Amino acid sequence: MIKITLPDGTLKEFSKGSTPMDVAKSISEGFARNVISAAFNDTKVETVTPLYEDGSLILFTWNDVEGKQTFWHSSSHIVAQALEELYPGIKLTIGPSIENGFYYDVDLGENSISDKDFPAIEKKALEIARGKHPFKMRAVTKAEALALYKEQDNEYKTELIENLEDGTITFCDHDTFTDLCRGGHIPNTGIVKAIKILSVAGAYWRGNENNKQLTRVYGISFPKQKELTEYLELLEQAKQRDHRKLGKELELFTFSAKVGQGLPLWLPKGAALRERLENFLKKAQKKAGYEMVITPHIGQKELYVTSGHYAKYGEDSFQPIKTPKMDEEFLLKPMNCPHHCEIFNFKPHSYKDLPKRFAEFGTVYRYEQSGELHGLTRVRGFTQDDAHIFCTPDQLDQEFKNVIDLSLYVLNSLGFDNFKAQVSVRDLNNPDKYIGSVENWEKAENAIINAAKEKGLDFVIESGEAAFYGPKLDFMVKDALGRNWQLGTIQVDYNLPERFDLTYKGSDNESHRPVMIHRAPFGSMERFIALLLEHTGGNFPLWLTPDQVIILPVSEKYEKYAKKVLNSLEINEIRALLDNRNETVGKKIREAEMNKIPFMIIIGENEEATNTISVRKHGGEDLGSIAIKEFSDLVTSEINSNLKSF
Repeated sequence: MIKITLPDGTLKEFSKGSTPMDVAKSISEGFARNVISAAFNDTKVETVTPLYEDGSLILFTWNDVEGKQTFWHSSSHIVAQALEELYPGIKLTIGPSIENGFYYDVDLGENSISDKDFPAIEKKALEIARGKHPFKMRAVTKAEALALYKEQDNEYKTELIENLEDGTITFCDHDTFTDLCRGGHIPNTGIVKAIKILSVAGAYWRGNENNKQLTRVYGISFPKQKELTEYLELLEQAKQRDHRKLGKELELFTFSAKVGQGLPLWLPKGAALRERLENFLKKAQKKAGYEMVITPHIGQKELYVTSGHYAKYGEDSFQPIKTPKMDEEFLLKPMNCPHHCEIFNFKPHSYKDLPKRFAEFGTVYRYEQSGELHGLTRVRGFTQDDAHIFCTPDQLDQEFKNVIDLSLYVLNSLGFDNFKAQVSVRDLNNPDKYIGSVENWEKAENAIINAAKEKGLDFVIESGEAAFYGPKLDFMVKDALGRNWQLGTIQVDYNLPERFDLTYKGSDNESHRPVMIHRAPFGSMERFIALLLEHTGGNFPLWLTPDQVIILPVSEKYEKYAKKVLNSLEINEIRALLDNRNETVGKKIREAEMNKIPFMIIIGENEEATNTISVRKHGGEDLGSIAIKEFSDLVTSEINSNLKSF
């Protein structure tokens, strides 16, 4: 007999050789019908894998993230088979699951795939799925694996196998299809009821630009057709909310091929919006005791060698800038923290001076691959709302909790109220990824976990997601379309103070090392604005929106009164503009709706005669005829209600 421990702590005994599906059936037949994958002792296994030792077992359904990942990985096998049957002679490479769906990278040879081919691929894949073919894992020797792919003349699979150890190689079979695979599949193909090919794109083999470009086929699948229909509707909504589309329509930002890829240009309305966001945070930071600093856009290469950034990111950054002076090199600033360390080093500090909180809206530069650039969410030049707190070890707990409070204030003020926290710690199995002592890492990780608990955050711990110099707390936000994004980060760092030899004089008159907290509630201005655009659909909070009111006189006769209304609103610090073009009011209203202006004021004979204004809200709600002061008070009240003080 073997003992199986379930997630709720229940301990059950089974005969050796029992499978995860046997365990599921022992819970209930109904539950077992929904189980599609499993993990035994933290390793993915098939639902039919025999178990021969004691251990912990987790059973996953479609409603679990792990279940979806297994479902989508299995679907990539089905689509790969469909591609092989439709395009004989192609070479398959890899086909993993991703956050939403899966992809398969294929060397199509002389073939090509466009969106016109998607229905045929979907049809063939569904034909295969309906066969209810079981997924079966089998171990093979390295020689057997190499022989198969030598016969197929597939250099990609051959390269993968050559890097594997004999005795660790497995194939997955279903129907007539075989693929190199580590495992983790749904019981059979029939569970897949709906498949959609979403797009195709170019992708270099192993992400290396020097390798051959393959065709990446993206897809998604579901256990019910209804769920696919709902997902496609969500995708359509996402297209309408795409920040690149809205940014152009609302005239917030643009890109220029002459300026360079990934380098956004902020238009007047976008620049004003950014400035309001910066001022919003600056005001809160001032109350929290931060001091603003400014650092240059470049620094000597040695600065980033000292910090460790050059060793970790140097090859992927913009290359060094050489000066006329022999052996002198500068880098475009990839991070603000080394500069802030040098600001701390400007003069000696006592424990009585701490904490020191230096904040900066600092622009940094990183050479992202061109294929990874995406609007404002992935750029090469971006501005971080960066701050670094230098404190004593005794101050760390309170300072960290204070930063959590500031981050929550930012998220709540901008409508991001659905989020979880993620504590990102080291991967204990890969220590070479990190700098610093084990002791310092343990202290930093414990500090973050304890602060998250004390603040009552709903958080998860993710191994391997820490920065190279320290663990962090990330806020994972769910937007209006149910998508998850990482917004805002707080990091504890014992390592940079050592690398820069930062010290303060303690109460014992001895030198001590400060602890450093990195934090950026927005993350970067570019990415934050992109996500805010998509979350709100361009309908920003009233305090932030570029134009709060537009005044629409019905004819030239009422322009004088319209200007009087404009002046009155501006005196009350309400952002308004006058549309006095020779166009119909109907057309002006339609354009104001497209520009997502919150309030429209229509002025005609009755309004001028009664010294009132007729107000219409974005979306069509008619507020009727009201006094100018009453309207100003209404706008001011709405601004104050969603912009609370920190």
